[in-house]
Amino acid sequence: MFTQLTKPLIMGILNVTPDSFSDGGKFNQLEIALQHALRMIADGATIIDIGGESTRPNSESVSVDEQIKRVVPIIEAIRQHSDVLISIDTTLSGVAKAALDAGANIINDVSAGKDDAKMFALAAQENVPIVLMHAQGTPKTMQNNPHYEDVVKEVIAALSQRVNEAMKAGIKKENIVLDVGIGFGKRKQDNLDLLAHLADFVALGFPVLLGTSRKRFMGVICDVVEPAELVTATAVTTALGVIAGVQVFRVHDVKENRQALDVAWAIRSATQ
Repeated sequence: MFTQLTKPLIMGILNVTPDSFSDGGKFNQLEIALQHALRMIADGATIIDIGGESTRPNSESVSVDEQIKRVVPIIEAIRQHSDVLISIDTTLSGVAKAALDAGANIINDVSAGKDDAKMFALAAQENVPIVLMHAQGTPKTMQNNPHYEDVVKEVIAALSQRVNEAMKAGIKKENIVLDVGIGFGKRKQDNLDLLAHLADFVALGFPVLLGTSRKRFMGVICDVVEPAELVTATAVTTALGVIAGVQVFRVHDVKENRQALDVAWAIRSATQ
């Protein structure tokens, strides 16, 4: 599904939550969420990433039943209109199983299997791709003074450990995608260091997913408070990620990032 030899993919974000950092409350009605998903598909999204729990800093956890109540109807609705790939953004195996049964294809776990011991077994049994993301701490606490001696080396080591655990659980290597976790227990300089060394993560031999969309560290750099005003900044990181070999870009603004990806891919292809 993901390979470093093909053109990268755009993953459109669909948060059916009341409290996500950038779009909370905008798409928690079924028809509105469906129309937004179809618009992202028309704009070039190959994957729709659906989340029923906010993972913004200081966010509270949401129960399995509540997450299922939020995500399953929109997955079923999208499936009636499109065969687009759907990923479920959750750390809980019960939510992931319900989403897969409803028509999802991919698990996107920001805890990399640490929050639920059954998650790896589920991914192995269902034989689906799983995104393993690095985070220091939990969403509720992750921005409380995060610290690294060498963020690149430490994130590589942590992700490598989770990969080993995933493969021990029976997940196939080709079903593992890595995410460096921009903004998840990271300071501004940590995020910049990771972005400057994306090629080091690509070199690990797994597809890499990049999620910078509208993140706060770019607002600090650009002196912007409103996340929705960071579309151009996000597109810059998308272009740089393409050049570094990143394979999947998780974004709110599909059309703009699709254009950045297309141009960067054409430039990268011209140099090969």
